[in-house]
Amino acid sequence: MSASRRSGTTDELGPDEPERVGPVGPDGSDLLAALLDGMDAALCAFDAGGVVTHWNREAERILGWTAAEAVGRHGFAGWAVRPADAEEVEGRLLSAMEAPGRQVHEFALLTKDGGRVLVRTQSAAVRGPDGKPAGVYCAFSEVHAQIDLERSIALSEALFEDASWGVVLVDADLRPAVVNAHAARALGIGRTSALGRPLGELLAQGVEELESALTHVLAEGAPPAPAEIWVSVRAPEGDQRRCWRCGFVRLASPLAEEPVPLGVAWLFQDVTEGKQGEQEAALLRFRTNQLHRAARAAAECENPGEAATVHLDFALAGFADHALIDRVAGGAVADGAAEGPVRLVRVASTPSGAPGPSLLTGQAGLPVRYGQGHPALQCVERAGSVRASVGAVSAEQAREWALARQWPADAVHALCAVLRSRGRTFGVVTFLRGSGRSQFERADAVYAEDVAVRIAAALDLAGVVGRG
Repeated sequence: MSASRRSGTTDELGPDEPERVGPVGPDGSDLLAALLDGMDAALCAFDAGGVVTHWNREAERILGWTAAEAVGRHGFAGWAVRPADAEEVEGRLLSAMEAPGRQVHEFALLTKDGGRVLVRTQSAAVRGPDGKPAGVYCAFSEVHAQIDLERSIALSEALFEDASWGVVLVDADLRPAVVNAHAARALGIGRTSALGRPLGELLAQGVEELESALTHVLAEGAPPAPAEIWVSVRAPEGDQRRCWRCGFVRLASPLAEEPVPLGVAWLFQDVTEGKQGEQEAALLRFRTNQLHRAARAAAECENPGEAATVHLDFALAGFADHALIDRVAGGAVADGAAEGPVRLVRVASTPSGAPGPSLLTGQAGLPVRYGQGHPALQCVERAGSVRASVGAVSAEQAREWALARQWPADAVHALCAVLRSRGRTFGVVTFLRGSGRSQFERADAVYAEDVAVRIAAALDLAGVVGRG
């Protein structure tokens, strides 16, 4: 229990209290004792003569001396400090009566069981009713606890000012409460502008996954490892797709008797470039393996035309939904030797219904009804790859676009690669993607050209041996 020195005279450490009439609740000493016991810091007080007048519960916890044992002693000599240090310690504490403001000191105190504790003290004078020093109060805590507190404060300030990754404190309603400078730049918004706004207003995509992660952390605690979340950030030039490696820490109030969630500390780092590099490397390895496997399988085909479909089937995996091989009608055409418009004959295609191997067709030699400006015809004329997409249109318009080009009705993206061998154009291979895939990129065109070289060689060999 905290205690104050009680006597028949007024306590010198507090102002005179007005006379109370009737029962108005606890007296001043009871209220003071309750306040002292509720403090997180240890506190003791001395009168002008250096006698201990107050000693709270935290002081008892740190040193082991109870209030009954401490109050009334003169200074710390003989019980709370070593005799050799007593004069210096007492001089430092009582000097606060004559000094303005607070004074901070560090020295070793003795525990009841004989141990030593290094404490940091803050002491200041207590003024009497006449304004003259009437004593000293001294608040102290273990140095390591104080250092831990200072480190926590310094870490918090550094995270929100100088950290090289984003830090966002999200409240229990999943709204940003504090945003550091790095996070504000990543979100493309000012630090104060983001506060209190729903995450859906800050991100175009990825909000559901992020909010799900935050909700899980509030309920279950921090996950054991960082999570990689793809989001789209709104920007003046359009939405930007980013990959953030996120860590989450649940925050609870240290002042509550039971853990009360204050929110979640969300830390993230942009790893888009590295993630894209990993994906590109993995994709390149897969496609290289597919080309190798296709070459091994095609080498076992007795019919060169069948070898061409083998290359097509291996290329299709993970790359496109449909594929077509069109051959130049009348045989291969050397550069500049074509007479009139080029016509194409379908020689192989993937099944339009259930998945399966490509089928050889075109035995009748009838040209495909490609209209003027068709991507396949452009590919032959340019002797280079051509990409085409339907764009942002309705489903019915997309269907009409595909059927008008003699493609399966669900095609919305196309990539045509020319079939070249021995300096001549043999035809075109067309890869088609549905609406569930992204449009073809330049890297896709490079892969399609590698496949086209192999298909062209097979068709060339078929023409030489008279089988196709």
